[in-house]
Amino acid sequence: MATNPALSEQLTQTRLDRDEGYRMLNLLQDEATQRATLPGLEQIAPGYADWIITTLFGGTYLREGLSLRDRQLVNLAALTALGGVDPQLTGHIKTGLRIGMTRQQIVEVFVHLAPYIGVPKALAGLRVAAAALADAEQGSAG
Repeated sequence: MATNPALSEQLTQTRLDRDEGYRMLNLLQDEATQRATLPGLEQIAPGYADWIITTLFGGTYLREGLSLRDRQLVNLAALTALGGVDPQLTGHIKTGLRIGMTRQQIVEVFVHLAPYIGVPKALAGLRVAAAALADAEQGSAG
């Protein structure tokens, strides 16, 4: 009778790198965005912010197959389609700028989404984008 290998032996081991997660977080998010989110999250759910940083930025973002720009396009589309997550969408718009996306490319994401997710959600995304882009422009001018 043949024995099956344990499930842990059948699955590809994932890569989770906490230190790399924090490096990636610092690359993608400015300090103000981190301070606006992480301490409050730590206060209400201790350890959860570290888990997010380790698994998302030190895991998912490190996978091969998509560039950081591709990942931001996906994030912008998913968050806009989801709706009701304006703070996260704002953060990812600013991240798009940080990694070299242009204002026009970011705006075009929302225009492109309209026939797929509906005009109201695309307009909501554009409103968030207008505010985030204006804020980013003021930040770079000051």
